[in-house]
Amino acid sequence: MFKLITKNYCFRYKLNTNYFFPDNIKAMKQVLIIDAPPMLKEFLKEKLIAEKVSVEIATGYRDALTKLLSIIPDLIILNVEESVDEIIEFLQKKKSDPNAGKIPIIMAGPVIERAEVSNLVQFGVIKYFTKPIKFDILFESIGKVLHAAFSIDTTPCVLDVHLNNNIIFIEIAMGLNREKISLLRYKLSEIIDANNLKLPKVILMMTDLSLSFVDGMNLELLLNNVTADPRILRKNFKILSLDSIVSEMVDGHTEYKGITVAKTLSEILNSIIDKPTDEPITDIISDNIITASDSENLGSIETRFYSDTGNADLATEVEAASLVQVAIIDDDIIVRDILQKTFSDRGLETTLFSSGAEFLAQSAKKHFDLLILDIFMPGLSGFDILRMLKERTFSIPVIIYSQDMQKDAIVQALSLGARSYILKPQKPEVLVQKALEVINANTRS
Repeated sequence: MFKLITKNYCFRYKLNTNYFFPDNIKAMKQVLIIDAPPMLKEFLKEKLIAEKVSVEIATGYRDALTKLLSIIPDLIILNVEESVDEIIEFLQKKKSDPNAGKIPIIMAGPVIERAEVSNLVQFGVIKYFTKPIKFDILFESIGKVLHAAFSIDTTPCVLDVHLNNNIIFIEIAMGLNREKISLLRYKLSEIIDANNLKLPKVILMMTDLSLSFVDGMNLELLLNNVTADPRILRKNFKILSLDSIVSEMVDGHTEYKGITVAKTLSEILNSIIDKPTDEPITDIISDNIITASDSENLGSIETRFYSDTGNADLATEVEAASLVQVAIIDDDIIVRDILQKTFSDRGLETTLFSSGAEFLAQSAKKHFDLLILDIFMPGLSGFDILRMLKERTFSIPVIIYSQDMQKDAIVQALSLGARSYILKPQKPEVLVQKALEVINANTRS
């Protein structure tokens, strides 16, 4: 029944999309993609092929030069991982060839000086994107070169993925974005491969989403992309959702048979945890959701748009970020200094406090967009500060950054209003990424 209803609504479906229509449209353009990571490579390939663009993939600059001179593409999309210096030899050989010299290049890489960007122009680089890439601006640039029309869904969406043991947790909030859903398919396969998961289990958490029938197409795309990898069996795919649309969709499609939709975590965890346990459900949640495995193949789906931030380039992005005020409370001076440098490198303003008393004295005088808080400190503990903020009805979002791995501490912090709990030690970039997610979510709410 639901499948028929979904089809009836298809003609009314309107995607929150930006379209780029250049002046002239020509058929069968060719693009050479060089050294893009798997997720980005597959996403680009999928979008380009959908617009009848021929795609060639190259790995390594020797392979790239051979294919470049062989096919003479209309555009090169070049990914740089660490330093622009590593691709200068390739660029010089391209420049010296009379046929390839004028082929335009769109490049993605780390933050570099503007002088370095200017130096790349001589090699045909027309656009340099600092990672993570804003995909709507990327495809606008590609469209201008190829005279092709690309559609990009700009629906606000937070999509986070993390792994604990063999359970992959996917959390989606705010909305369903087709581009992020498409990237999710490749991200899941990447996690499964990197961690050699034989029978991965997936929990999709959508408790913050309220859907309507017009979301049917995106919901179907989401379910199809999660189950696209044959290693994810439907019996090992669980959905946490309070929305009846989700259960109707799953029940109405025979291809989703075996997928479980539940309204509480206890229903899901009882069926997905490997061994029986008498532990309280809060302890199980702490082990399986809050504490992710230590892997570099996890984290948020890096799909960003100009419309997410309103900033067109790195300079304006840093300028806007500097308006964000982050308070850091930690009695360890080394931790404070590391976090201050990391946040400053991303353009965020930080104020450091060695104790909770110092922070509370300033909190009434200065506005903060985020608080990063240690638990065990001399004097006031992190728990004390959370209680006081709650009593004063302060709405500042809090991320706990602590060495305490005790389940009771994690559950207590979250029950007192902390948005997230991150265990020390952690790469500072991970904390910055989570901080930006919390700040953005708080701004939009």
